[in-house]
Amino acid sequence: MTRARLLDHPEFVRFWAADSVSLVGTYVTTLALQVLAVTQLRASATELGVLGAARWLPYLLFGLVVGVLVDRHRRRPVLVGADLARAVLLGLIPLSAAVGLLGMPVLIVLVAAYGALSLVHDAAHQSFLPSLVPTAVLTEANARLEQTRSVAQTAGPLIAGWLVAAVGAPVAILVDAVSYLISGRVLAGLRTPERTGRAPSRHLRRELVEGLSWVYRHRVLAPLAITSHAWFLCTGMVGTVSTYFVLDGLGFDAVALGATYALGGVGGVLGASLALPATRRFGAGPIMVVGRWLTPAAYALIPSATSGAVGLVLLCGAQFLFGFSIGLDGPAEMGYRQAVTPDRLQGRMNATMRSLNRGMIVIGAPLGGVLADALGSRAALWIAVGGLVCQAVAITCSPLRHARIPDAPA
Repeated sequence: MTRARLLDHPEFVRFWAADSVSLVGTYVTTLALQVLAVTQLRASATELGVLGAARWLPYLLFGLVVGVLVDRHRRRPVLVGADLARAVLLGLIPLSAAVGLLGMPVLIVLVAAYGALSLVHDAAHQSFLPSLVPTAVLTEANARLEQTRSVAQTAGPLIAGWLVAAVGAPVAILVDAVSYLISGRVLAGLRTPERTGRAPSRHLRRELVEGLSWVYRHRVLAPLAITSHAWFLCTGMVGTVSTYFVLDGLGFDAVALGATYALGGVGGVLGASLALPATRRFGAGPIMVVGRWLTPAAYALIPSATSGAVGLVLLCGAQFLFGFSIGLDGPAEMGYRQAVTPDRLQGRMNATMRSLNRGMIVIGAPLGGVLADALGSRAALWIAVGGLVCQAVAITCSPLRHARIPDAPA
């Protein structure tokens, strides 16, 4: 059985465990930062959008260069160093709050620095996985990681909501700092053989162009990348506006917001559980297309919500369906991208797509906040949903709908 082969790789199991621990902490911080900004620092929708953009700005500014550097070096030391550095950085947030120095400008700077370290970690993380398992089980490995992400998305916000209520948002962020320390320690113990990396060269521009060309001249990766940029732009808008809408517009508290995110994690677990059999039966392309249509269907429920029990049910349903869409198409997408890309280009391919995708959040998050302040939260949400419908139409009409995962890398 494929599952048995996957679990026969003990280094992957350890990698999976480290990922699981850090992800729970990450989702705690995601909610705690939003609550901290809105309820304690009294951020406006626009300021909340700027905070969301700050986390992803390094991806836009440095993502392509980081991809080149990751391809030049062994990835495990990069992962360990990034985890330990993020633990220290997050610890500065409660420290700043304790000494009375924490305001929105300080928080934005710290979040931007955290984003820079996450950029380095993410580029190495996605490129390291093909070293741990054979190509034949890449989709399943990504499905297991996606399931873990979904479980973390369920547990993290619930833990965050409780911690914020009990000890306050700044202290809740310490949970994430500790999770990174644990993750870094586990990753440091991995013994997977890695190539030593390419020797540094003076052809940075040439290497950047090679990575960009691989993605944007590829028959399937190109439409996948372009529509992904639109998807992240619009979901970045929703991420900002929905938080402000739920906490300020509808009057729900951090516990209710955490519950909606937790339902997103439940949907993600279900979607990731179906991802492998669905991809085997229908192919990676059709599954990715279905996932892209589920996102606007999910997010259309948010502006339809009102205060009270019915509104909370709609918000939970929206997050559940959104989580399901990511859990379903995420493993298929990552498995396809990793399978068709040569090892020497893995870092640049992942950094190109991830950095420009996250770069779209840099635009979408503040744009959503500005539109919400100018037109109202519901109008801003409907504009984002319309954009998501457009990207779903585009990907449906592209060659991606026929994509299949090959048996070996190109």
